[in-house]
Formats: sequence, C-alpha cells, structure tokens
Amino acid sequence: MTAPLTIRPVRREDYPAWRPLWDGYNAFYERSGPTALPEEVTARTWARFFDAYEPVHALVAEQDGRLVGLTHYLFHRTTTRIEPNCYLNDLFTDPAVRGAGIGRALIDGVFAAAGAAGVKGIYWLTHETNATAMRLYDQVATRSGFVRYVKTE
Repeated sequence: MTAPLTIRPVRREDYPAWRPLWDGYNAFYERSGPTALPEEVTARTWARFFDAYEPVHALVAEQDGRLVGLTHYLFHRTTTRIEPNCYLNDLFTDPAVRGAGIGRALIDGVFAAAGAAGVKGIYWLTHETNATAMRLYDQVATRSGFVRYVKTE
C-alpha cells in the first residue's frame, strides 16, 4: 500500500529535501555541470518563496515523510484580463516515483492555489521533446498553439 500523498506549500526546513529535486529538474533541462545555474540564482529563487512581496510560490509533494516532487508558479499581470495569470514555471517529480500521479497532483495544487487567488488563466511551457510530460499535460489542459521565442542577450 502506498502512503498518502500531500501537496503543500514549501517550508524553510524543506531546503535539504527540495534542493536535490531542484537539481534534478535543472539537470533534466541540461542546466548542470558547466551550464549549471549560478548558485546565486538558486539562493534567490529559494528566498523568493518566503518573501510576501514576491509573486513566486512553491508547492511540494510529500509522501511517507519524503519530498517526491516540486512545482513553482507565479502570478503576473496581463493585458488581456483584469485578474492576473498564473504561470506554472517548474514541475519535477523524483524519477523513482514517476507515473504514480504526483505530477498531476502538483498541477492540481497549482490549479487550486490559482483558484483561491481568483486567477483563472494558468499556462506553462515544456520542451518539445518532453513527450512523457506532454501526455499528462494533454489530459489536464489545451495546447495553445503558441511558439516561444527567446533572446538571451
């Protein structure tokens, strides 16, 4: 029998368990080794979760006393509606427990947090090669058809 899964806001004392998930997420998107995020970015990201001024939030999935997933999301203004939008920025589950509904539970947690804040528009991006994630995303949302462009410098 599998222990119950809890989706909850991250707490300061979660850092030692959150960090390996964060590192795993970044490694998945090839932001490790020489292309790793600077430590300052990780430190600032973590601090933002606990700064009431920041629109950035974090949820974690906890099972059997262990963190097995994370999601980070933020609220922002848009020109197409009065209330803010919600951008689901990061989603990652421990590879050892993938396929057990943790990703979906984390997404549902973001949906619930957005709903509690009066936010109806929720969106996210994934890499076109992330077929496993897209199978889940196709079940819970609609592909928008938009193409992302990036300029880094």
